[in-house]
Amino acid sequence: MDKYVITVSREYGSGGRLIGKKLADELGIGFYDGELLSLVAKESGYTEDFVRRNDQKKTQSLLYHLYIGSQILPASDMIFIAQSRVIKDLYNKESCVIVGRCADYVLRGYANVSNVFITAPLESRIARVRDEYGEQSENYRAYLLKKDKNRIAYYNYFADDAWGKVQTYDISVNSDIGIDRSADLIAQYIREKYDL
Repeated sequence: MDKYVITVSREYGSGGRLIGKKLADELGIGFYDGELLSLVAKESGYTEDFVRRNDQKKTQSLLYHLYIGSQILPASDMIFIAQSRVIKDLYNKESCVIVGRCADYVLRGYANVSNVFITAPLESRIARVRDEYGEQSENYRAYLLKKDKNRIAYYNYFADDAWGKVQTYDISVNSDIGIDRSADLIAQYIREKYDL
């Protein structure tokens, strides 16, 4: 079997990172989420702190760019370019799961790439963020919607398609069935798709 890559896009609080990690463990392949940032720092020559501060942020408005000048790319654009190179390098080197960072877009059109979207009802996501992640907020609903809005803005800025659009994913899973069952369901799909 040739190498394959699974990209995981997810709503905030849906457990997508946990599902991606469990999926990678179950399939015996690499897993990249925050770990990707260390690779991006090495690739780009930027410090890991700089990469983390500018990770998954869209740039300012067009007027800002015109004001600053066209000679220098904004930090988030430079990080996205370096991140895209790292994602493509991983594709060429190993089978793996990559969480977020527009990996589905970066690898669009590549062979043996499966794109997964993880969703969950808002109340379930609130419970996970509050109880499992231990995050504090006075208004969890607004907090989660803002996190999703930031992900949407980031994706829509760098990709030429809309985040969460069902036609761009091979499989979408509602994680209300549980982290383990979600990972198992996706693993079953991957095994059948690639005859593993």
